[in-house]
Amino acid sequence: MPNKPFLSELAKIFPAERLLTKPVQLAVYESDALTAFRQRPLAVVLPESQDEVVAAVRLCHQHGVPFVPRGSGTSLSGGSLPVEDGIVIAMNRLNRILTLDPQQRFAVVEAGVVNLQISLAADRFGLYYAPDPSSQSVCTMGGNVAFNSGGAHCLKYGMTANHVLGLKVVLADGEVVEFGSESVEGVGVGPDLIGLFVGCEGLFGIALEITVRLLPKPERYRTVLAAYRDLETAGRAVAAVVASGLLPSAIEIMDRLAIQAAEASVRAGYPAGAEAVLIVELDGETDQVEREFYHLQRVIDDSGAYAVRVAESDEQRLAIWKGRKGAFSAVGRLSPDYVVQDGVVPRGKLGRALGEINRLSRDYELRVANVFHAGDGNLHPLILYDGKQPGALERAEELAGKILRYCIELGGSITGEHGVGMEKRAHLPAMFSDVDMEIMHQIRCEMDPKKIANRGKMFLEKKSDAAPSARTPPIPKPASGSVT
Repeated sequence: MPNKPFLSELAKIFPAERLLTKPVQLAVYESDALTAFRQRPLAVVLPESQDEVVAAVRLCHQHGVPFVPRGSGTSLSGGSLPVEDGIVIAMNRLNRILTLDPQQRFAVVEAGVVNLQISLAADRFGLYYAPDPSSQSVCTMGGNVAFNSGGAHCLKYGMTANHVLGLKVVLADGEVVEFGSESVEGVGVGPDLIGLFVGCEGLFGIALEITVRLLPKPERYRTVLAAYRDLETAGRAVAAVVASGLLPSAIEIMDRLAIQAAEASVRAGYPAGAEAVLIVELDGETDQVEREFYHLQRVIDDSGAYAVRVAESDEQRLAIWKGRKGAFSAVGRLSPDYVVQDGVVPRGKLGRALGEINRLSRDYELRVANVFHAGDGNLHPLILYDGKQPGALERAEELAGKILRYCIELGGSITGEHGVGMEKRAHLPAMFSDVDMEIMHQIRCEMDPKKIANRGKMFLEKKSDAAPSARTPPIPKPASGSVT
């Protein structure tokens, strides 16, 4: 058995039923939501306490064994992909809400708590947790912190980093440290260590506890669905809404393919024949929302929409959002495999970006479904392919790479919320200078000299590493017939 001394020490921390080493047990963990790439780990451990997590990390540091923290495995960039000869530390059993203070409006949760569970627990106090990734019903807070997750309402409320007040983490060498406090005022004092850790993609260690701020639930929602005959007109409608001075909590667009998928999956009831639908939501105090809604109606009426629906009940509002939040998984009904991208462009260049995506789709003869946070220019093109066809994955990856490079050309970014992970490592130097890359790498090495925390993610660890491109997939075992 490989690394028998390490596994023997690990067995002193975890009983047999929570130390997984058999191939059939490890198969469950060999991939995350980026199912095109797989790697079987040396072992998987299932800690039930923070002390067990710390003990596992310290043992890994002692033996130089890489570790990968994992929650629900919803990463779309390979962020929780196992490392060969390393272990996976599965955090799902650390799922307690430790504190919920309605007066001070904060909650302290363990890393395995599911995002939506915070809002459900806070609901009886008229509070909620704002960041709402599409996977919020299953994704865990540890992963949200690692990737600075956003969601449909990040236009108004920001990302995870805007809602984290404090962190308790175990660093890669096993040291346990705490950043921040339970007070919003304390976040701005001294170096922004929370900002350094949130979004580090697991390269510094593992979050054990997260203190998040809670917000009062909006008194009123106004949710509008507008249908358009072409995607460009929908894009211009976004520009018109933003130019009007309104700040909706969400502005989302889905194109024809994404609409078809949503209808097939959840029967969202979107208008027939739409090439694009625009979802705009206002929230806040009732009087303010009603004034803004009157203004929004005028903008939408002048935007060229052929059908407009206004949610008149919570049920109708949730039905509109059910189609949008289920779009990623629903696309699996249209194709056996797909690649999800996550580029960002300035809002004013959305039209150019979508035009280029359509051109590339024709050139590569691959269908692309577009779902995106239009309000902040965060594109989510879903490239459909059949992994059983020779070379299909490589063509899809090459197309995805060209989309990302075009986002950079337009002054945007290679990721808005999915992270770099394994998938986008080769594109990071195109966005940052050599000096920037060196500084980031130095910070990583200072935090983790042995580079055992989520090794291989974000940075190519050495020049001989293969870049995750269409020609050289990062993991030698491409999946077939799988969907996220």
